[in-house]
Amino acid sequence: MADDDFEQLLTASQRAARALGVAPAERRHAAIQAIAEAIERSAGAILAANAEDIARGRESGLAEGLLDRLLLDDARIASLAAAARQLAELPDPVGEVLRHRTLPNGLDLTEVRVPFGVIGVIYEARPNVTVDLACIALGSGNAVVLRGGSAAERTNAVLVEAMQGAIEGAGLPRESVQTIDRFGRDGAGRLMRARGLVDLLVPRGSAALIERVVTESTVPVIETGAGVVHAFVDRAAQLPMALEIVLNAKAQRTSVCNALETVLVHREIAETAVPALAEALREAGVTVHADAPLPGVEGAEPLGEGGWSTEHLSMDIAIGVVDDLDAAIEHVNRFGTHHTDTIVTDDPDAAGRFLAEVDSAVVMHNASTRFTDGGEFGFGAEVGISTQKAHARGPMGLPELTSTKWIVRGTGQVRA
Repeated sequence: MADDDFEQLLTASQRAARALGVAPAERRHAAIQAIAEAIERSAGAILAANAEDIARGRESGLAEGLLDRLLLDDARIASLAAAARQLAELPDPVGEVLRHRTLPNGLDLTEVRVPFGVIGVIYEARPNVTVDLACIALGSGNAVVLRGGSAAERTNAVLVEAMQGAIEGAGLPRESVQTIDRFGRDGAGRLMRARGLVDLLVPRGSAALIERVVTESTVPVIETGAGVVHAFVDRAAQLPMALEIVLNAKAQRTSVCNALETVLVHREIAETAVPALAEALREAGVTVHADAPLPGVEGAEPLGEGGWSTEHLSMDIAIGVVDDLDAAIEHVNRFGTHHTDTIVTDDPDAAGRFLAEVDSAVVMHNASTRFTDGGEFGFGAEVGISTQKAHARGPMGLPELTSTKWIVRGTGQVRA
């Protein structure tokens, strides 16, 4: 594809963004509802395309974790439609007044939420992201340009076509949602260099993908990070609760960024807690890794090349013993990715310190890390889990895809 074709696509996205920015919330919500209906109507075609992608992925040796992310079935399609409908019911962030004041000179100042404009998203083997991002963009008044990667190319093509028809049928530009997959591998690089045509870029995927986008992009980036997620089982933890939380956080779904990767256990309870945790995890099919002999545990695998910084995204977990709360906090802040970390304890002081001192986007007390999710937080879906500190942090929903502007109303004032 020629460079002018790519630029024309982005220019069409800009026109769509201007229309979306002034479109009534009712029309944008109707478009999201129409997307939900279109996905349900197109389920057969979506599943057929997804089966092609899955077969191609298996032939090319795609990792099991990525195959799980790539897979769509009846339940997941129903979940996509349900998330879209939930998004359509959420309050409209566009135009929300954040601050208002009248200056002594009579100037009236109002700060309001406004859409970013054109948002680019680069992601891998995640067809659910294709739908989530389209709906969140519409709900926040933005146009979106998607680069979904070759692994999900057939699935994404069918999804985008269905959504564009739904959006157009609701009276909004079909270019509100576009894909650049047809531009091949070069498309991602062009999107990263499209400053002036794209207002914001969000990468979702492997650590290597995110690092490339953050390093090379000339477009402003919201960084979504890998999930080296921790659970600290404190000396005051209830062991049955710790077992349930750890098993859920690790084994409920392993291929997602909020899945547990490391368990730290307070030394005072290690003789009892570590063998119980290791046995329960192994019974669930999880392979235990460690960097030193674990009390009461035989046959733990070594940590591997990535050490404590490994994001397995598989049925593997690291277990370590730490001297105290201070050591646990230090370990999490050193080896974690500032995504999600949880403490299991009945000691409110220990919980308070962990929640205050662990430098992560989401910190939890006596809860599974699997709850770090836009849907679970009530956002309907999410743009991603931001692990940076600027603008947005944690699960990003509709408000996080808005910027602000000041509206100033006067009666002829001039500055002295």
